[in-house]
Amino acid sequence: MDNFFLETRDVVKRYADHTALNGVSIQVPEGKVFGLLGPNGAGKTTLIRIINRITAPDAGEVYFDGRLSRPDDIYRIGYLPEERGLYKKMKVGEQAIYLAQLKGLSRQDATTRLKQWFDKFEITSWWNKKLEELSKGMQQKVQFIITVLHEPQLLIFDEPFSGFDPVNAELLKREILELKQKGHTIIFSTHNMASVEEICDKIALINHSEVVLQGEVKEVRSRFKTDTYTLVTQGDVLLQNTPLFEAALKEEEGQERYYTVRKLQDVPNTVLLSELGKQTEILSFAECIPSMNEIFIRTVEGKNNQ
Repeated sequence: MDNFFLETRDVVKRYADHTALNGVSIQVPEGKVFGLLGPNGAGKTTLIRIINRITAPDAGEVYFDGRLSRPDDIYRIGYLPEERGLYKKMKVGEQAIYLAQLKGLSRQDATTRLKQWFDKFEITSWWNKKLEELSKGMQQKVQFIITVLHEPQLLIFDEPFSGFDPVNAELLKREILELKQKGHTIIFSTHNMASVEEICDKIALINHSEVVLQGEVKEVRSRFKTDTYTLVTQGDVLLQNTPLFEAALKEEEGQERYYTVRKLQDVPNTVLLSELGKQTEILSFAECIPSMNEIFIRTVEGKNNQ
């Protein structure tokens, strides 16, 4: 059973006549990557700001490491916001040391750790450059380092791959997974559903200020299965529907035919394969598991149409 490092319980936040969060409860397992998902304006950033104690909820509670959150917990959090907040006129190394000291590191410890990270990211030559001289992606690397430098127990990344080319996005992805392996708890907020499948253990989807879907990634994808399969056959015979399945031909390539097969009865796959094998030579058979992107769209559009 997972230990929850962070929990929000029935959190409510209102701004004038707008409800940003309406009874939001999430459970973030310790040492895991938790995907906080949702369309623009759903309430994700408001929830992150509450967790960071930048703003307070109107109702509800935040639990940190098994107890109510308190002011000094901010020193145990690293937050990379979607809107970057570095000083463009300051030199990179100088402001990195300054920001690390705000998180409780001594100047000496900050300098030592920063040089190790700059070496790791091969950006030592940037130390004395002003931030405005760097590209958006380069600035993002610097801010990522500053976020993780004090080795906080909880890391919150809001759209961390924004501005990165595929090579540097992959670099950052590896670093996030390495931080998880070291025991850090991570909240990962993104619109990139492919990244969710690659690095998240559990997700919560917020839409219109409420949690509309939550669970482990594998379990959520399994929950949305539709008893549909991809079948590749060989030969001239076209599949005919039976009381057990419906088959739709999607593509032909030489002697190979590609079908989408939907199971009509709750029978084992061995029975279904036996029925299919009576009609054709089977080359491959695989269940269609919906992607997180498909689940995201289906869930959000379904709620919006209610």
